[in-house]
Amino acid sequence: MTERREPPKTTNAEGGPRRIGVEIEFGGLDLDRAAALVEDIFGGSVTRPGPHVRKVDGTAIGDFEIELDAQIVHPKSGDDDIEKKAKEIIGDLSSGFVPTEIVGPPAPLDALDDFDRLIDALRDAGAEGTEDGLSYAFGLQLNPEVPSTDAADILAVLQAYVLLSPLLRRRIRVDPLRRLLPYVDPFPATYMRRILDSGYAPDLAGLIDDFIADNPTRNRELDMLPLFAHLDEDRVRAKLDDPLIKARPTYHYRLPNTNLADPGWGVITEWNRWVSVERLAAAEGRRRQLADAYLARNPDDFMEWITVRARELLDEFSG
Repeated sequence: MTERREPPKTTNAEGGPRRIGVEIEFGGLDLDRAAALVEDIFGGSVTRPGPHVRKVDGTAIGDFEIELDAQIVHPKSGDDDIEKKAKEIIGDLSSGFVPTEIVGPPAPLDALDDFDRLIDALRDAGAEGTEDGLSYAFGLQLNPEVPSTDAADILAVLQAYVLLSPLLRRRIRVDPLRRLLPYVDPFPATYMRRILDSGYAPDLAGLIDDFIADNPTRNRELDMLPLFAHLDEDRVRAKLDDPLIKARPTYHYRLPNTNLADPGWGVITEWNRWVSVERLAAAEGRRRQLADAYLARNPDDFMEWITVRARELLDEFSG
């Protein structure tokens, strides 16, 4: 099993241990089998609240949800019987190409070891990942709880992320279909230049306003809207009318594939890559050097420059 690396800060803004949410998309297994695997690893008991959703309640770390990852197949509270039945049929027909998603609860960082055991169990049971089909745009999403809610600390993570993004994409080998779809779009160059400028030091309101001005969407490789909605929900809702923005005190890292075809891959693989971001965020001098290198070049030249240094840089912040 891959060794899990520690981030620079292991406590949250309140001083308690940090937690992380994990979301795993895959195909090839039905909901009942997937729920049974979660139960085997984490304990609890399986319930069936709807035709295309299962829950595993009462595990040691909280409750899991396993569902078809498409809004259209899940009934809403106002649906009549015909609408509910229609959605059930749509779900039955689409289960072969709509991903199944396991959504874990906010869990202690050391529970990532058990999530890797779950990945192994899914793989052994025949679950299919991103590389197993041309139409499989499956992703692994991590929701690490923020260690600080100060604007300067959040900005440092954003800066570190946009600087390392080309290297993360290279290491992850983001699936071509996922690159074509909007869900993990990179940040625009205008926004990168804005936040990497040495004079940029907004308060929280300014950080949120500037982010939304250049990124009025959840479709970014690092989705900041859940965190910003947690910190100032009225400000976010006034600018974006999107019911899918769920307020929570986490970064929403969406970039990784679900690489079940690779027996050496797991959740910890991607967690360790995320830790590289947090370590660069904590290294103010090195982060400033890389930001200045970006600002001195056009985006394509920076991409070439930093890619040449990919091994050196990721090794520097992953050791």
